[in-house]
Amino acid sequence: MGTELNQIQIRVLGCLIEKQLTTPDYYPLTLSALVNACNQKSNRDPVLSLTDNDVLDAINGLSDLNLAREKQIPHARVAKYEHKLSDTLTKQYDFDKKELAVLTVLFLRGPQTPGEIRSRSNRLYNFETLEDVEETLRSLVEDQNETYVKPLVRQPGRREIRYTQLFGEQNSSEDTGEMITATPVLNPGSIPSDIEEMRVEIAELRKELEVLKQIVDELIN
Repeated sequence: MGTELNQIQIRVLGCLIEKQLTTPDYYPLTLSALVNACNQKSNRDPVLSLTDNDVLDAINGLSDLNLAREKQIPHARVAKYEHKLSDTLTKQYDFDKKELAVLTVLFLRGPQTPGEIRSRSNRLYNFETLEDVEETLRSLVEDQNETYVKPLVRQPGRREIRYTQLFGEQNSSEDTGEMITATPVLNPGSIPSDIEEMRVEIAELRKELEVLKQIVDELIN
């Protein structure tokens, strides 16, 4: 791809899409909500600690590339921001919800196998089968205009290959040898998948509740 985003821009873009899909009533996001989303400890790899200025710089860079913008809302007391990968906002991209879900997981968690994408995108889009994920990945790899995703060389000991996004740089703790701070991949049978998914969802909901409380405080004040 011609676009080459840095790690913070990738995180900001992923968070904007994630919150649009999971909490549409509170989207677009204020700067405070966006910073909190970027610094979440759950469903993020690597975990970052960004400042308001870091995120604003990333937004400005994304805006220059026509990937994000400040949303003009009449009588709004604080600025709000949205991504521009949705076909309702720009003709440059026309990703559907399935493709946005896959890209979001890759933006926020680094390279993933199709199985990991399916389990980690359940709140973004409900892929009924693994084949649905693989078909969506193919559409992103074989797009007639651009290639947005590519497969990586299979790692030793892994049965599935991983896929990575091509929008820009992204460091994964798994790739750099750092401690994995996001939700780990469990060995089959170690914990029932439905219980693990519930734990992940509870962690996400707790974080989103904190963001919503902060938004309410901003509106009141």
